[in-house]
Amino acid sequence: DQAIKNNSLQWIYNILDKKAEVERVIVDADAENQATGFVLVSDFQWDEKSLNSLHVIALPRRHDVHSLRDLRAEHIPLLQNIWEKSTAAIEQKYQIPKSQLRAYVHYLPSFYHFHVHFTRVSHISHGMEVERAHLLQDVIENLQLDKDYYAKKTLYFKVKASSPLAAHQMQQ
Repeated sequence: DQAIKNNSLQWIYNILDKKAEVERVIVDADAENQATGFVLVSDFQWDEKSLNSLHVIALPRRHDVHSLRDLRAEHIPLLQNIWEKSTAAIEQKYQIPKSQLRAYVHYLPSFYHFHVHFTRVSHISHGMEVERAHLLQDVIENLQLDKDYYAKKTLYFKVKASSPLAAHQMQQ
């Protein structure tokens, strides 16, 4: 099971280890700090030209946070670091101020290595639905209010009819 998980995330580890997609890296923040370090990389589906559809992803260096469910108050410094350094790097490289950026986390994620999406507030895309996207600033505030918020909170999400989860739910 662990081998399958590691294999499916190898592309992320290759980015973090500078073995792949080096040209897509916007910033490698705090590379020496496993707790708060991350790599900000342009999303593979973004053409890196159209600033209206900007889409970049922060990939933390730590491998023990897989999704929103794993976040605890101890991760607040990581989340704040991602917000501060990513918005600064985006502003420096693309001249887009943080007031025009949306940072969010998907639940359920498309892959289980915690990551944060950054897009323009004016850009609406797939995955922005309220039942899937959780704003980074809200995530930080929720953890400040309750250190185990995401361990306790019921998280609702939309399931595609073709998903094995939907088939399982229909059988019950």
